[in-house]
Amino acid sequence: MPAIAFISAVFVVGFEELVEWQYGPVGILGLLLLSIGIKAKSPACSSIGAVLLAILVSGPAL
Repeated sequence: MPAIAFISAVFVVGFEELVEWQYGPVGILGLLLLSIGIKAKSPACSSIGAVLLAILVSGPAL
């Protein structure tokens, strides 16, 4: 069980670093809002985070 938690933590930290490197502080804010909304079961907070990340990802295509 500790191995699964360790692997999960490494994956999450790696993903956060990738988002921060690629999209900057706004990407971290979107990821933070999304994760807080999911944990708190707040549809508004998670939706704002998801929309923010979607805008950042699709921004160059627009």
